[in-house]
Amino acid sequence: MASGLENEYVTLHEVVKAAKIRLNANIWDYLIGATETETTLRRNRMALDSIAFKPRVLRNVSAIDPSSEIFGKKLRIPVLLAPVGSLESFEPGGGITVAKGAGAADVGMLISSVTTLRLEDIVKGGNGPKIYQLYVRGDDKWVAERVKQAMGAGYDAFCITVDTAVYSRRERDIAKRFVKSWRTAATGQDHQAAFAWDNYKRVRDQFPDVKFILKGIGCAEDAEIAIREGTWGVYCSNHGGRQLDHGRGSTAVLPEIVQVAKGKAKVIVDGSFSRGTDIVKAICLGADWVGLGRLYCYGLAANGAAGIERVIELLEEEMKEAMGLLGVTSLKQLDGSYISQGMPTNPASVHSAFPLMHEGY
Repeated sequence: MASGLENEYVTLHEVVKAAKIRLNANIWDYLIGATETETTLRRNRMALDSIAFKPRVLRNVSAIDPSSEIFGKKLRIPVLLAPVGSLESFEPGGGITVAKGAGAADVGMLISSVTTLRLEDIVKGGNGPKIYQLYVRGDDKWVAERVKQAMGAGYDAFCITVDTAVYSRRERDIAKRFVKSWRTAATGQDHQAAFAWDNYKRVRDQFPDVKFILKGIGCAEDAEIAIREGTWGVYCSNHGGRQLDHGRGSTAVLPEIVQVAKGKAKVIVDGSFSRGTDIVKAICLGADWVGLGRLYCYGLAANGAAGIERVIELLEEEMKEAMGLLGVTSLKQLDGSYISQGMPTNPASVHSAFPLMHEGY
């Protein structure tokens, strides 16, 4: 399928610009912002920009396939749309629109429990692979009921976010006195703060056939515990720089998690992934899939489901170009031999991957 937006958006930065125009200032700042000094957000970008490619030449790259798969289903590119709260603030259809966009683009999605829509309705929105993501707002029995509900509705896996034990200070919102309606309505934060490994083990033991993912793993030590406790997927993430300030960039953390998880668990990573080259770098480092958050929300805000699909189309084009110039034709050929350390050239920021945004294009 084609998005129908091939002429309207010919580069990713045009999608970002359209989203900025269409969103009100409060929602835009919520989308692009991070916690306090926003150091972790910038380090996400710096970690990606500190990787340089080592291309190989004189190889037959006439047929390039950037596809992947998850749960036995083919993905156009190795991308999962990351869970984002309050999707309805970017586009009225929220999670249903995202499901349609993911299905049309042939990528997977994680749907956040912070949504006003019924999870059963969202899962019917599109045909792509779907993972339900939970913020813990109740006791172990409550969590178990959410697992039953999600798996009964047809989700492929169940993800628990584990890096929000304490809610952060997002100063773009605080300084503007912007009170998010979805945060005001949230209750049970104390359950998230109390949720520990023993709680996870008790819930996981009730559902031996469910593929559990823990999102927000930021070091090898916790990855080891997660795998020991039977976790199917380790999701390397710092919440897009929106939780702990002065954290490491996700891509800098990724190698140690891959080393622990290799052959034992799947690895997902997110954190300022903005270009096809970024995705290629993650695969070189050993990730199975890359999560996109802000980037697909730009597409959602710009043009709904079709906007999401156009973002994926452009990422696919960028991936094919990078793979061809590296001298590979499939993701399986990518490994650490194609990357090296490199000096970043652009000052890191939430949009430093789109320099033309600052030059009037």
